[in-house]
Amino acid sequence: MSSGIVDPLAEPLKDLVGGRTAKVLERNLELRTVGDLLRHYPRRYAKRGELTDLASLALDDYVTVLAEVDKVAKRSFKGRRGSLTEVTVTDGTSSLTLTFFNQPWIERDLRPGRIGLFSGRVTEFRKHRQLAQPEFEVLKDDEDADAAAERYANELIPFYPATSGFSTRKIQACVRLALDSLKDVPDPLPARVREKHHLMSLRDAFENVHRPEERSDHLIARHRLKWDEALPLQVVLAQRRRAALALPAVPRPVRTGGLLDRFDERLPFQLTTGQREVCGQIEQDLAATHPMHRLLQGEVGSGKTVVALRAMLTVVDAGGQAVLLAPTEVLAQQHHRSILDLLGPLARAGQIDGDPDGTRVALLTGSQGAKERRANLLDAASGAAGIVVGTHAVIEDTVQFADLGLVVVDEQHRFGVEQRDALRAKAEKPPHLLVMTATPIPRTVAMTVFGDLETSVLAELPFGRSPISTFVVPAADKPHYLARTWGRIREEVAAGHQAYIVCPRIGDGAETGSDEAGGYDGQGAAQSDEPKPKRRRGADDPDAGGGGGATDVDEHVGGGATETESALEGQAQLSFDDLASVAPAARPPLSVVDMARQLTEHELAGLRVGVLHGRLAPEEKDSVMTAFAAGEVDVLIATTVIEVGVNVPNATVMAVLDADRFGVSQLHQLRGRVGRGSAPGLCLLVTEAPADAPARERLDAVAGTLDGFELSRIDLEQRKEGDVLGASQSGRRSSLKLLRVLHDEGLLRDARDAATALVERDPELTTEPALAAAVAALVTSDQATFLEKS
Repeated sequence: MSSGIVDPLAEPLKDLVGGRTAKVLERNLELRTVGDLLRHYPRRYAKRGELTDLASLALDDYVTVLAEVDKVAKRSFKGRRGSLTEVTVTDGTSSLTLTFFNQPWIERDLRPGRIGLFSGRVTEFRKHRQLAQPEFEVLKDDEDADAAAERYANELIPFYPATSGFSTRKIQACVRLALDSLKDVPDPLPARVREKHHLMSLRDAFENVHRPEERSDHLIARHRLKWDEALPLQVVLAQRRRAALALPAVPRPVRTGGLLDRFDERLPFQLTTGQREVCGQIEQDLAATHPMHRLLQGEVGSGKTVVALRAMLTVVDAGGQAVLLAPTEVLAQQHHRSILDLLGPLARAGQIDGDPDGTRVALLTGSQGAKERRANLLDAASGAAGIVVGTHAVIEDTVQFADLGLVVVDEQHRFGVEQRDALRAKAEKPPHLLVMTATPIPRTVAMTVFGDLETSVLAELPFGRSPISTFVVPAADKPHYLARTWGRIREEVAAGHQAYIVCPRIGDGAETGSDEAGGYDGQGAAQSDEPKPKRRRGADDPDAGGGGGATDVDEHVGGGATETESALEGQAQLSFDDLASVAPAARPPLSVVDMARQLTEHELAGLRVGVLHGRLAPEEKDSVMTAFAAGEVDVLIATTVIEVGVNVPNATVMAVLDADRFGVSQLHQLRGRVGRGSAPGLCLLVTEAPADAPARERLDAVAGTLDGFELSRIDLEQRKEGDVLGASQSGRRSSLKLLRVLHDEGLLRDARDAATALVERDPELTTEPALAAAVAALVTSDQATFLEKS
């Protein structure tokens, strides 16, 4: 530890338990120091229980007996190393055998005539009851047997996360050794913080969490130890916020009479109250001399793109450039088209029909032809393009900007932090950053709870948007609901609307997991639609899914169309039925290729059906989306390539097949593709998962709310929050062992207030060396860099 403080927690375990045991602890549990060991907390506690007479022992019971050692016999194994020690104990009326493997010292500890307490599970060997490898405590000669028995039976025994190579009993022994040798330890919590929040010392917390006398002891200790995780982390974030205020940025104030005003005049609709408020917050940030770092949380379809475009135009008016980074080519092309449509002549500067006072909007993707790419690169480098839209291609070294002032990241959880950092590095001074997401991933939620991001929320839908109804279709339990799903799609098409059908896999050779383009991999890494080979989890994410709403599905899937239902009754033999004898987990996920073939021949015969997935050539994907947007395709069967950003107001219904294979975030994004016009949206989550399966429960959650923040909390509960400093996105172990950002929000708020006050008073923590050391340990190696890049 720095600052001259001797920290016994930093002592290597080999000095405490010996080299051999230390190597096992490091190899199996990644424990290297005394502090690592003492922060390897018990996962549960148990009492040994009341004493049991030897005559009344029952097989498989966990018992504690008080008995006297009668005899001890030790023998070596034939043909192999090792020994067996058998100890016979008696209570005066019955006897019991205790067996110990490879513990020759047992002969010394359990000599005949000694009285002890023995605990373990009752087993049987050759028709004799025994306790194998029991715990025991030998009574002292002057110790009262009844008092010792009561104490021993009621003692709370900690059970630790263990491995086959190192049992919980061995961990208990190591922890006892550490606690017995531990004297005073430097306390990272300042005295005034401990006093204000009634927290015990660190030494007492370790004692009470590992050797509690009462159950309340370890709960109080855990509360204190949560502070040990929360406060250093909050100090890091407070220092980051303070440092961000000191970073230089080029102010980009609103300019009257510029492109922004011209754009507002062109808008065919009024901004919502929420949009106006958020735009005001962003404009204030852009005018500051330090970089904006803002999260824009907007419900699906709430108008985030318009807000982002107004921010980009503000920067262009101020002489800078803005880049919009999208995770897939489909989304990048969609954004490009949308911006061109919204800006009209303002986006065509230099063209015959363009506004001479306008700008250009360049598109950069990985599959562009050389000529088009060169022209767009030149526009970005010269500054002629005030707005650049792209995918990962924008991050390449060959892409340069004249004056990058704003980076907008759409669907932040689809990009790795290194990619976002590479974009920031393309400006002389740190550009402003706006992150947009409809359902924050767990890490973003955690960071928001911790208060590292300024947050804006768009809660209301733009005028004319209709809410989306979501229901679960239990295909295995109620096949007629599945038949009605196809009926509902036909009805919507007959009414002049369009539909999506989403599958978790491409098919035709893509048998190994999700195809796709855009699947959140659970680690926050980028998942791209770019045409290059890479393994993606996507819809095979095991944290997918859920259930619910099935009781109301008749009204929405089955109501008002009995003739259609009858007509389709004999056509419901979908892939689900063909595979009825195969458990969903055992069969491959349903694929776009297979479902397109079947549906066009049977359930949806006669309708105009299109196919879209990540393996199509870019121009083919663009052609399909253009045709669907123009109303030339009735039903689009796709993978998660359409998960975000696709805007077809005439699409009113979506069926997600094998919905339990998708993540909560994905499902929320997918259903946001419908209900974007004046007609109500309907999302049907088709699943074969049993009603009591966790996957159905998760689907229930999705069906039960349209609130993106609430779903992100559910997602966080399911996935665990990982390491808010980036372990979940970089493969490191989490620094959070006890702290849970959802359950401990109150503690986190208190810790944030304490950290803010500490950093304001003493930015470098010179008066709190133990806390400074804890902060330094937290940001060791690349964790500080990672947080800075996030």
